[in-house]
Amino acid sequence: MPEKFDVVVVGAGPSGLAAAYKLAEAGLKVLVIERGEFPGAKNVMGGIIYKKPTEAVFPEIFKEAPVERPIIEQRYYFLTDTAKIGFSYRNPRYKEDISGYSVFRAKFDRFLAKKVQEKGALLITETVVEDLIVKDGKVKGVIAGRKEGEVLADVVVLAEGAHSLLAQKYGFQKPIPPQNLAVAVKEVIGLPASVIEDRFNIEPGEGVAIELFGKATAGMVGTAFIYTNQNSLSIGVGALMSDLIKRRISPNDLIEAFKNHPAIKPLLRDGEVKEYLAHLIPEGGYKGIPKLYGDGIVIVGDAGMLVNSIHREGANLAITSGALAAKAIIRAASQGDFSANTLKVYEDYLKESFVMKDLEKYKNAKDFLEQNHDLMTTYPDMMDEAFFELFMVDGVPKRDKFKAIKEKALSKRSFWQMVKDAYGLWKGLIR
Repeated sequence: MPEKFDVVVVGAGPSGLAAAYKLAEAGLKVLVIERGEFPGAKNVMGGIIYKKPTEAVFPEIFKEAPVERPIIEQRYYFLTDTAKIGFSYRNPRYKEDISGYSVFRAKFDRFLAKKVQEKGALLITETVVEDLIVKDGKVKGVIAGRKEGEVLADVVVLAEGAHSLLAQKYGFQKPIPPQNLAVAVKEVIGLPASVIEDRFNIEPGEGVAIELFGKATAGMVGTAFIYTNQNSLSIGVGALMSDLIKRRISPNDLIEAFKNHPAIKPLLRDGEVKEYLAHLIPEGGYKGIPKLYGDGIVIVGDAGMLVNSIHREGANLAITSGALAAKAIIRAASQGDFSANTLKVYEDYLKESFVMKDLEKYKNAKDFLEQNHDLMTTYPDMMDEAFFELFMVDGVPKRDKFKAIKEKALSKRSFWQMVKDAYGLWKGLIR
């Protein structure tokens, strides 16, 4: 006779662990199944976890969580072939009111999993969920790839990540097209803490996050990043799979070019590569969100396309979605009804939260960026030429310099094209 749980969670990433934590806390019998050797073993992200959304689910977790550095400064750069253009924001308030920390998922997810187990949930690792148990159109459990693999449950939470095979198999999600997936590669580069603090102009224990665009991704839709850890840097590059295929560029070539850019190479000097990782990131945004609930099933985190690619936020949406799914399941359990009609409240909770509100705000952003690669190529080059001309003290009158800057800009992009681009930027990213 298969063992019965109230809830089976498939995947021990942030979304699955958040759901399991709240469910077990409410007294439900919960099983978490993870295919990796341990939670976090196969999980990859840039490396920033946000304090307030995480503590809303795991209270006071950061008093003991394994974090690297609190982020006290955010930098944004556009790269051309040789130049760096950008700005930064640093405020000492972030030392007291911390927004986020750099972390390693292998450590952080493992720590979260222990907290979930302390609440009473059972965790099984190195186990693949091969299928769902479905009777009369209702999900009744899972089939795991091990002896006596059938496990019954009132509800299954799918937290498999971006490429959720089970969600696709049962029609919740269609096969994800290349334009709705990004391929990201990441390296962890070891450097002494004192070197990191000197190069990034920070005090011991402080951290910096840098997001980079333009030639950082060879002009493709995507971003690069550099995050400071205690004794290393997390660096990476991600771009839409469709762009990588079209341009015939490998992710490895992309990160090597990024590392050798004149503005980046000095930051990595004498560093030793400790890890190399790769990951798929869902980039469908609001328009790509699949059906998130059914009879006896809910979908959370990356499996539900719940990623804010514009702000490079994923973990906070994942954790929040997991907690809201748990809230819906707890409500369903109180009614003894796990039908889609009852679990639909999960989607309602999401719509009331920042998760759907943020995703809805940027629903047109990806389409706009895909259709306007000039934002990643032409405009950074225009800014580079303008700043070079403006800051070159050579005896040329400033009036003549501004005239030359204007003429060069208009030779690359007409006035009305720039107006159209500005309107698209406002409509897709700002309004």
